[in-house]
Amino acid sequence: MTIRRTAHFVPGANEKMFDKSLNTTADALILDLEDAVTPQNKDSARTTVASWLEHAEFGQKERVVRINPIGSPWFERDVEETMVNPPDSYLVPKVNDANEIALIDKIINEHEITYGHPEGQVKLLVLGTETPQGLLNIGELAANSRVDALTWGAEDLSAAIGSRGNRTADGKYLPIFEHARVMCLLGATAWEKQPLDTVFVDFNDPEGLRAECLVSAAMGYTGKITIHPNQIEIVNESFTPSREDVEEARELLELFAQNEAQGVMAFSFRGQMVDVPHLTRARKIVDMAERLSDRS
Repeated sequence: MTIRRTAHFVPGANEKMFDKSLNTTADALILDLEDAVTPQNKDSARTTVASWLEHAEFGQKERVVRINPIGSPWFERDVEETMVNPPDSYLVPKVNDANEIALIDKIINEHEITYGHPEGQVKLLVLGTETPQGLLNIGELAANSRVDALTWGAEDLSAAIGSRGNRTADGKYLPIFEHARVMCLLGATAWEKQPLDTVFVDFNDPEGLRAECLVSAAMGYTGKITIHPNQIEIVNESFTPSREDVEEARELLELFAQNEAQGVMAFSFRGQMVDVPHLTRARKIVDMAERLSDRS
């Protein structure tokens, strides 16, 4: 999986915001052709994004294009025009089932062949809960080999089911949306794909964002989508293993190696019993730390 602690939205027709986004520390930039673009500007925005893909210097940032949904008047042109100089990934909105993922996979593959790009190189980030059908089918959405991450959305699901909101007065998700968040996490990890948490819409509430990120990371999410540059550092920090966590994980790995050599896989560590699940968690922490170190 690609490292994407922060996947940051950039409106697909806004040169100023795009230029600023290149100087942020976001791991991925989502060039948005869907919600951020009015119907009358879809064609011009698509051309602009295609030009960014061809000419802009993204550095180590993942280049993601959010296309318009299958069945929309713009979907096929979005893929066709941006595949000339392909992005690293597409963010696919309003997905209903695995058949739609298979169709997108097929269309991208045809363009990879047409333009002479390596087959299977372009990945998919799937928005799995923006429709009721998507939520009901979320267990199958990440099965396709082209899918690299599964994320979810509360705003579109709210509109689709007629909800008057998606949070309680104290900021917690209402039960159906917390269910969507949990199922997205399970749907991603069941297929060993990245679980990517949804946006925090109040960009004037940094402490609320930080609190949500810490809960998200504790659940098992490894990144989050952002909508404002001020959110990026908070999200990156929240999903980056701390120095203390990495040191503890390395120590634990050494002790597991020593104990395994003696035929033992459960032992006491810092006053707690640890076994194979703790080993798995420690490996993930060290792996993330090493991959981030390689990028710096």
